[in-house]
Amino acid sequence: DALRQGGAQIDYLEQEHYPPLRIRGGFRGGKLTVDGSVSSQFLTALLMTAPLAEQDTEIQIQGELVSKPYIDITLHLMKAFGVDVVHENYQIFHIKGGQTYRSPGIYLVEGDASSASYFLAAAAIKGGTVRVTGIGKKSVQGDTKFADVLEKMGAKISWGDDYIECSRGELQGIDMDMNHIPDAAMTIATTALFADGPTVIRNIYNWRVKETDRLSAMATELRKVGAEVEEGQDYIRVVPPAQLIAAEIGTYN
Repeated sequence: DALRQGGAQIDYLEQEHYPPLRIRGGFRGGKLTVDGSVSSQFLTALLMTAPLAEQDTEIQIQGELVSKPYIDITLHLMKAFGVDVVHENYQIFHIKGGQTYRSPGIYLVEGDASSASYFLAAAAIKGGTVRVTGIGKKSVQGDTKFADVLEKMGAKISWGDDYIECSRGELQGIDMDMNHIPDAAMTIATTALFADGPTVIRNIYNWRVKETDRLSAMATELRKVGAEVEEGQDYIRVVPPAQLIAAEIGTYN
């Protein structure tokens, strides 16, 4: 819909809203509206396309913008390649048209903070110390905040410019809004199995619109190992079992 607002001609060749489709014309810019409550990925795609359009682009966000740290990564990357974006509290974005991306010459791609969460959680649960390099206190990735959540649960965390280190502590259940770290929050849901008391992860409706319904999938699999799970429309509550049960875990393709 947003591409059509920007001048592209898009025709669904069989079923409406599903591939295959035909795209003609080009993205010219102009005023667009985007639903921000489902995923930040649509906005990221438009932001990176807009500087190459003929006209200036204004993107108006409808609803609450989820996963704002991912938009910060996009804006940081665009700036590094010579393109500035002005926004009004993440509700309206202004992008000048007719721009060109310019290589900075050397650009460091950080390690993936979402993937790092598994190794940090392993140390928090089992013991010992794990240091993950390639991300740290200067990272642009919002998912590094996962370490702060582990620390609130009782793990011992230390930071360097390019590393995060985690050691085991006595883990306690927490109740937190994790909209800012939706991917890494899934690791918290499993870490909750080893905490003392219930853990509630809130404001994660966008789990439901990933490659599978992650909220339902997580609730289903945690129950298999003995957890008591309450699944809400946009939250999950996990009460750890007294004893974990061995189970066959579904991976949802």
